[in-house]
Parts: sequence; C-alpha cells; structure tokens
Amino acid sequence: LMSLVVGAVFWNYLSVVFQSIGDTITWERWEGTLEYTMMAPVRRSTQLLGSALFAVYSGAPGTLPLYLSASAAMLPIELTVNGQRRAIEVAVHHTLLDVLRDDLGLTGTKECCLVGECGACTVILDGRTVDSCLVLAVEADGLEITTVEGLAIDRGLSPLQQAFLDKGAVQCGFCIPGQLVSAHALLAENPHPTVPEIQEGLAGNLCRCGCYQQITDAVLATAEGAGR
Repeated sequence: LMSLVVGAVFWNYLSVVFQSIGDTITWERWEGTLEYTMMAPVRRSTQLLGSALFAVYSGAPGTLPLYLSASAAMLPIELTVNGQRRAIEVAVHHTLLDVLRDDLGLTGTKECCLVGECGACTVILDGRTVDSCLVLAVEADGLEITTVEGLAIDRGLSPLQQAFLDKGAVQCGFCIPGQLVSAHALLAENPHPTVPEIQEGLAGNLCRCGCYQQITDAVLATAEGAGR
C-alpha cells in the first residue's frame, strides 16, 4: 500500500511538472499581438496508469489489481442538466467535463486545457460558474448544471447568443460556449454591468482569436436590450 501511495504521488508530481512545461502560457509581444502556445496536457487516465505501473516497478505488484479496480469503480449519481433529471453511473475518477461530453453527449462544453486556465469548459453549477474539468462528476451528485445548450430559448438563440453573432464575437468559436455561459451568469447576477465589470466577470475565459472587444460589446448590447 505504501508503494502504491508513493507511486501515485511521484507519478502525479512528474505529470504536473511535465504538464506545466507543456501548458505554459507563453505570451509574446510581436508587432502588437499576443501569441498563445500550449501543448496537450497529461490526462488523468494517464496519471492513473502511470501510478499503477510505478507501484509495480517499485516492487509492489500486488497493488496493480487494487489500483486498477479502484480507478475503474463506478458510482450512480443524479444530475439535473439544463432542467432535465439524469441518472447515470460514472467512473469515480471522471470529471464533470468527461460525463457531460462522453456520457450525456453535451459536446458544447469544450475540452481544452484541462487545468482550469482557459475557461472553455465553463458550466453553471448550482448558480455559480465552474471549470468542469476541475470538478469530479461525483461531486456534482444532486446538483443543477447549466451548459451552453441550456441557454437556448424555445430551441432558438437567446438574446445573448444572438448578440455574439451580431457583434462578430465569434471567430474560431472554440471558446464561445464558455464565454456565453460566463456572460449569462454575469447578467443573471448583474443585469446592467459596466465595461470593467464585464471584463472582470469574463476574466477566467481566454479567447485566442482576441475578440475581447466584440465579446464585451455583445454583453453590453444584451444588457441594453434587456433594459428597454
């Protein structure tokens, strides 16, 4: 058991080190633009496998079945997702992001950095925005979740979504689901935010296309439209 613990700690430490090297956000000023580079992060499944293999290599082969069976354990949970009650079984090590995309088919929530830096996987969990890549699915048991799919009104675009299109806030579109969810939560709490309040409210969402001004304009237009 001690070898298992040591192996898990050691491997996860190494994965974090290498992940931090690969995920380092490199902001370089070049002709007035910002360049963002990122390598693919180490997935949790890789960490689990590496921990198990390290435990075996360190002289504790009996821990391999124990570790693999623990990583494969399933638990039943109930979620209310976009107003619909869902009862599913999830792996204990799977994140809320994994479950939303792979088990429930809600692929609007994007998988990107997996370390809570980019905001592409933002959802609303019981009234507050969270990075779903950092929340275990079992932690959301019994809670209410709103994803970008839940923002639509009568299967049509919400005023906020329409404003994003009208203001040209969408370029590649990859960050937009997270931006929309964060903006939706901001407007629910503060229906008439100022520009600094919008910038602070969306500070956790990165846009690699640099559409921050258009996104801000879209949120302002939505707020102004709601006040008419």
